[in-house]
Amino acid sequence: MRSKGFTLIELMVTLAIVGILAIIAIPSFTEQIAKSRRAEAMRILGDMQLRQERWRSNHTEYGTCDELVAPSTCTAYNATIPHYSISITGITPTGHTLTATRKGAQSDDRCGDFVLTVSNGVASKSTSTGAANCNWP
Repeated sequence: MRSKGFTLIELMVTLAIVGILAIIAIPSFTEQIAKSRRAEAMRILGDMQLRQERWRSNHTEYGTCDELVAPSTCTAYNATIPHYSISITGITPTGHTLTATRKGAQSDDRCGDFVLTVSNGVASKSTSTGAANCNWP
């Protein structure tokens, strides 16, 4: 009479296969999550750039973060963004720099912080690490 069930060898082979699949899948999954968070930062920078242009059309220079997110404050606005903080520096009548700084679970992302600089009507994009394949053209 044969008993029903799995042998120890069958169980160990199954666990080995699951382990190998996990080793392959987890880094890929983690990178996809980071990639979606990067897209969030790019969307927010694009939104802030549109707010800047709207502000500039009615004023003599670009606006501060608090002016752009009024009646809220920039601190309150950044509190609603889970993985990046937005800042605006170098405000002049002809340009400014928007930066999305990593925070929280995104703080060790290989792409670094996203920077959008506008000078004399020309926008340039960069990352703080200069990493490739960050989808920030």
